[in-house]
Amino acid sequence: MDFKNQLENYRLRAEKALNIWMPQATELPHRLHKAMRYSLEAGGKRLRPILVLATFDLNPSHLDPEPAAAAIEALHTYTLIHDDLPCMDDSDLRRGKPTCHKQFDEATALLAGDGLLTEAFYLLARAYKHSPSVAVALIETLGDNAGSRKLIGGQQEDTLGEMQGNDEHRLNFIHQNKTAALLTACVKMGALLGDSSSHIEHADVLGYNLGMAFQIIDDILDATADTATLGKTAGLDEKNNTLTFPKLYGIEESRKRASHHTKSAIDSAKALGGERSTFLVELILSMEHRIN
Repeated sequence: MDFKNQLENYRLRAEKALNIWMPQATELPHRLHKAMRYSLEAGGKRLRPILVLATFDLNPSHLDPEPAAAAIEALHTYTLIHDDLPCMDDSDLRRGKPTCHKQFDEATALLAGDGLLTEAFYLLARAYKHSPSVAVALIETLGDNAGSRKLIGGQQEDTLGEMQGNDEHRLNFIHQNKTAALLTACVKMGALLGDSSSHIEHADVLGYNLGMAFQIIDDILDATADTATLGKTAGLDEKNNTLTFPKLYGIEESRKRASHHTKSAIDSAKALGGERSTFLVELILSMEHRIN
């Protein structure tokens, strides 16, 4: 199967898992679940669940990785809903559609994000309860990478903008935690579900470098692309005085740094999966050269 077909196959599996495992819009309270579904079904590349599935397939086991893929996308979607709120980035568009608080209202969007966050951990517990050691490892991995010391902590530093100064240490902290931590969780969860847990250190390095490259490219696109291409409001980093790599180093140096992290991620993917890493390597390369 070629890369595009495999990518689409993984995406469809992620969509199916979300439909199965997430609350239906017909469940009470209707407005809350409709808002959760609205943001979950707004589109997107489904990169994070695809990473779970693709990493699992490097060394597959008898376990089903699809619930974990759905959980990671639910958690990711909660971060997007909250990032878009007026108290954060104050964004009107996400994936080419009105953001959750614009489509519904701010209180409902806040609760929809809370619901998706909580649902992610509930899903992992019930889907893998017959493999308790795996369930605990998955919940620990997601909780660690999505908590106040990493993802939420990175977002907190990001919201401080210019107040803390433009230093490389702080910028790396933001990128490593706001973005790279969750991508690390994706790779580690795929490895934990498969038979790659003995090489988990490669998953850590892969997730870190993949996340750093992804966020640097995201910063570049926010500074250079238009809203129609991005599918979300362009120029928010400048508007919100957000600390970014292009702001600190310029576009060209930022691209060099993204390429460095991409190469390191590819090396780790090969160390983790050997000959089975072809798809993952192509996915990593496609992320560096994306336009949105």
